[in-house]
Amino acid sequence: MTADVPTAEKSTGAPLIRRAAPRVGFVSLGCPKALVDSERILTRLRAEGYEISPDYDGADVVVVNTCGFLNSAKEESLAAIGEALNENGRVIVTGCLGVEEQRIRAEHPGVLAVTGPHQYEQVVAAVHEAVPPRHDPYVDLVPAEGLRLTPRHYAYLKISEGCNNRCSFCIIPGLRGDLASRQASDVLREAERLVKAGVKELLVISQDTSAYGLDLKYAESTWKDRKVRARFLDLCRELGDFGAWVRLHYVYPYPHVDEVIPLMAEGKILPYMDIPFQHASPAVLKAMRRPAHQEKTLERIRSWRRGCPDLALRSTFIVGFPGETDADFEILLDWLKEARLNRVGCFKYEPVDGAAANALPGAVPEELKEERWHRFMALQQEVSRDVLAAKVGQTIEVLIDEVDEEGALGRSKWDAPEIDGSVFLNGDTDLAAGDLVSVRIEHADEYDMWGQR
Repeated sequence: MTADVPTAEKSTGAPLIRRAAPRVGFVSLGCPKALVDSERILTRLRAEGYEISPDYDGADVVVVNTCGFLNSAKEESLAAIGEALNENGRVIVTGCLGVEEQRIRAEHPGVLAVTGPHQYEQVVAAVHEAVPPRHDPYVDLVPAEGLRLTPRHYAYLKISEGCNNRCSFCIIPGLRGDLASRQASDVLREAERLVKAGVKELLVISQDTSAYGLDLKYAESTWKDRKVRARFLDLCRELGDFGAWVRLHYVYPYPHVDEVIPLMAEGKILPYMDIPFQHASPAVLKAMRRPAHQEKTLERIRSWRRGCPDLALRSTFIVGFPGETDADFEILLDWLKEARLNRVGCFKYEPVDGAAANALPGAVPEELKEERWHRFMALQQEVSRDVLAAKVGQTIEVLIDEVDEEGALGRSKWDAPEIDGSVFLNGDTDLAAGDLVSVRIEHADEYDMWGQR
């Protein structure tokens, strides 16, 4: 009987010499949209045989995906580049701050290459130049859903790039360009691959989700032997057929958003919308150049809740915007009391290089911004506490995110990962991340809930 030939040897018995796979380190900063960019770059590199290094020491080159939305984010990105250079020495920069190449190179002249946002090919080409890929058909494989930086049970699904709005405080269109939607069939194919790989929650993201398809004139594409339009409602309806939670982020309240509320009431997609209202005073909204008839939002919210009483709304606001008066701020607080939003984030206005708002008169002193921020957050905590108290005694579905020796931590359909609250199941250790369980809520505070199965 002859011995089997080891797979690492040719039939001659001579060992195959395989070069060590090149290793890439990755630092991803900024919003979920940037995270998706990072995942796409990682997927491409892994498909070409690169391995991903968990630390600086093991990497042949480090890619830093930067954020450039706020000046503080730019400083954080520059610091991350500096750290990568100090720890590794071979650094490629990409992302939103990449549009300011001169600034990056002035502070960090040692970077190997600088590319802008969603420039996947340029990033990969820069990695090729720094560390040529190794071809090995035995190991150059990636899962069908690609490589992701999120847990296995949820994933961000980016449906478009860029934005057509020109809000005075925002420089995103200058960083990422105008709206560029993906074909509906491409989005649905990606969603299908993710769900087949075990994803239980799809978080739909873009810069302006409800504007999806406008640039394509809502063109049809072929999906499962039929035509599907690149349109917000059509895409939501199709995504609702995959059997996963579908959560909508960055939705502007355009009139056609009303059409999606019945899908939420039917349970096709989650009764949740992340809508960046930013303010409530007509004068401030005008200075911000906000779209979508913001003065009618309370009426719209009441209509949505009539159609879907379970609806949860989260939003972000800015206090201390140039020209914001005491009266404007009081309008915002009154609006917040009446709107009773489920989840709210608030930022003190920060000038951003290149933003039109920098030229507006009426700068608000920092100490007044701070005072308004605290008043805003205190009011919203009261609202949130009341909203969550109404959930006590209910039995709800919870998607488990983490389990340790003390119990499980999950989220309700009203809570997005990382930005909203949690549901704690103390002592419940026989669960796993990705489990969907029924939980009776026993206690709640202004942010989180506690319950038992």
